[in-house]
Amino acid sequence: MTSTDPRKIDRYEAPNYLARYRERQEAKTADPVEEDSSTPLYLRRFRARADSPEVPVIQVDGDSFTRDFATATREKEIVAPPSRKAAEDFVAEIRIIRHGITQGYSTDAGLTPMGGWQAHQRGNSLSKSLKEGQRVRIVCADTNRARQTAEQIHRGILDGLDQWQRKAEISEPEPIPELRNFGVWTPDGLRDVTSAFRQYQATMEKLERMAVGDRPRWLVEIDRFYRVQLGGADPIHTWMTIPMMYFEPPALCVRRFWRGFHRLIDEGEDGQRIIAATHSGPIRAFATWAHGYDPGEPYNTEEVVVKVRRGGQTALVAYRNRVTEVNVPPPDEFPQWES
Repeated sequence: MTSTDPRKIDRYEAPNYLARYRERQEAKTADPVEEDSSTPLYLRRFRARADSPEVPVIQVDGDSFTRDFATATREKEIVAPPSRKAAEDFVAEIRIIRHGITQGYSTDAGLTPMGGWQAHQRGNSLSKSLKEGQRVRIVCADTNRARQTAEQIHRGILDGLDQWQRKAEISEPEPIPELRNFGVWTPDGLRDVTSAFRQYQATMEKLERMAVGDRPRWLVEIDRFYRVQLGGADPIHTWMTIPMMYFEPPALCVRRFWRGFHRLIDEGEDGQRIIAATHSGPIRAFATWAHGYDPGEPYNTEEVVVKVRRGGQTALVAYRNRVTEVNVPPPDEFPQWES
């Protein structure tokens, strides 16, 4: 290239994207003008939000919700409009939550790392709907997987409250007997189905090694239950539909849950929230009783929401976007089937 070549390689003007940015910035300082209709609507709305300060979207019961908080708390749960809240006088909201993914069911194992993460996420999600100063009581079944689920939910709620700069009264997790898993009658008395499985394995090994004597009847039934699971079928469906003489019936699990809920409501205050971490079998029996059909096995950390009306006679039970109004069994009512 010779010195007489007219082409130039030096550029002093701003790149096109920077020049357009400077034009927009200068336009902001000038008198506001209407944007070109050719500008996409989403871009016009974005620029309008950027120019205007954040304001509360809506105020309900004295609480102000910003756009960001409203977006973060959006969920699939069907709730009544604010205008219906005055007519719905609930004394307590109960969330029955299945434990997270466990390491196994042959022993009283705890949660896997994924199960702990699931429970923590569930607690963080629950924190978004807590009101300022609301009281939350966390209870669980007395097994490792349910107890660790309650502990992780507790941590998730505290982390969420710190994130949203809110304060609420969150109790430490406590096991209660009413939330235990369904039981099996063994020679040592009523035992959780998981602990009964350990006794079943030891007894079966002894009988097969000695090759003498008949198997006891409780062992025959629990053997049938676990062979259904080993075959890839649904053992909980078997428990709910086939009468078994040595297994706790599903109806008793539902009544046991309600006795515990009555006690917790009496011990607490109006408007409290109860979080109950327990097992899939009783949860599924509870949902089946409420809706009148088997809605299926709850996933890990999936929940059944119960809202008890004042007086404790009726409640709303929600599971998988279906809400059913039920009559609550009184705590002291227990039919006598045998005289």
